[in-house]
Amino acid sequence: MNVKADLDIERTYAKLCQLDPRFADIIERVGTPDPFHFPDGGRTADSNFAGMVMHILAQQIATRVALVLFDRLVTATGGPLTPETVLRLDVQQLKAIGTSHSKAMYIQALAEAVDSGKLDIERLEGVSDGKAEESLTQIKGIGPWSAEMFLIHQLRRSDILPAGDLGIRAAVRKLDSLLEVPTIDEVRARAEVWKPYRTYAAALLWRSLSEPGSKAEAVEQHDEA
Repeated sequence: MNVKADLDIERTYAKLCQLDPRFADIIERVGTPDPFHFPDGGRTADSNFAGMVMHILAQQIATRVALVLFDRLVTATGGPLTPETVLRLDVQQLKAIGTSHSKAMYIQALAEAVDSGKLDIERLEGVSDGKAEESLTQIKGIGPWSAEMFLIHQLRRSDILPAGDLGIRAAVRKLDSLLEVPTIDEVRARAEVWKPYRTYAAALLWRSLSEPGSKAEAVEQHDEA
């Protein structure tokens, strides 16, 4: 990340703290994480299609495992990862990388949608958050969580809050000292004040769960649509 990007992130966090000063306390404890960072080592930097495949593979499993599966898929296709190279493999060959039957079908469905022109995934940068998420979730296997992770980490959108993520819900419970984990609608309502910086709020909420004393159950929840 360059110096300008660092400064932009710092300024945005400062604006978020003006909207909700409680985030200043979290920043004091955990710092200011890059809200868009995804630890894939640059594997998907040049391809939205590859980025969406990564987030499908990451549903309900640890990121480190998803990276292994992704690398196996690249090897199986002969690389680079494109709709055309993926469609050369059938579901059984996709499963052979170690993923589930469902995810193999989801990856195939994504490749078919992009290859046919139904989803112009490489040209989503100029599309609104809502329209982009709507386009993605039309594809079998891409639920709200996967679409939101893509919007944050691939398209670097600044106002996305994955309200269905169990980690986010647990962190909001902690932040607001609630007796129960809030519902998705309750999280969305509480997050209204954080607009238009909800991606930054999400990054701090996730990071707050790594603090000593946070419950072990408070981890990111990957949905499998």
